[in-house]
Amino acid sequence: MENKFCQSCGMPITSEEQFGRNADGSKNEEYCSYCYRDGAFTENCTMDEMIDHCLQFLDEFNKDMEHPYTKEEARAEMQKFFPMLKRWRS
Repeated sequence: MENKFCQSCGMPITSEEQFGRNADGSKNEEYCSYCYRDGAFTENCTMDEMIDHCLQFLDEFNKDMEHPYTKEEARAEMQKFFPMLKRWRS
């Protein structure tokens, strides 16, 4: 499976079960199951609110990192990366 990232939260999608689902139950290849279910986003939020939400999982993200991110570093990286994701492009 090629490297895919959720176009809402930026999470790497590494298995079929992690894909979101469209209203008809088919797989949505752009969004993860945490962000997109039954053909709609699970949360109506701004990009900054999504970044705040994702920062809750920083410890999990950092667990295999040689140089873990601080909360401030992670926020700065997400503020650069998220505008490139489909959901947040202006």
